[in-house]
Amino acid sequence: MKTNAINWFEIYVTDLARARSFYETILQDKLQDAGMDCCEMAIFPYDNMKGIGGALTKMEGCQPGQTGTLVYLNVEGDLDGVLSRVTAAGGKIIRERFAIPPHGFIGIIEDTEGNAVGLHSMV
Repeated sequence: MKTNAINWFEIYVTDLARARSFYETILQDKLQDAGMDCCEMAIFPYDNMKGIGGALTKMEGCQPGQTGTLVYLNVEGDLDGVLSRVTAAGGKIIRERFAIPPHGFIGIIEDTEGNAVGLHSMV
């Protein structure tokens, strides 16, 4: 039986080091190197036994951009803090914090690679 609609996501990048620095700066957390033959990846922290995981991915034929699927990162309790670090880290704010009752709050950013990424928090 499926417990989550999503179990993995990839945010495509052209400059993995730059994108990694951006996400580590705004989320204040380290990404893990992934030894892959097909591509370069930096994995977001997650519990691989029961959590939903994802990675920054540099792979031939896959380009970043704002017109694809929108992924929301969980920034529980620190939405304002994360949003406050985006511009200094090289990104842009697309939409400031706004309410989506009764599901909490979201903000939407553009990362250093041109991807639109959502941020979600219940508070």
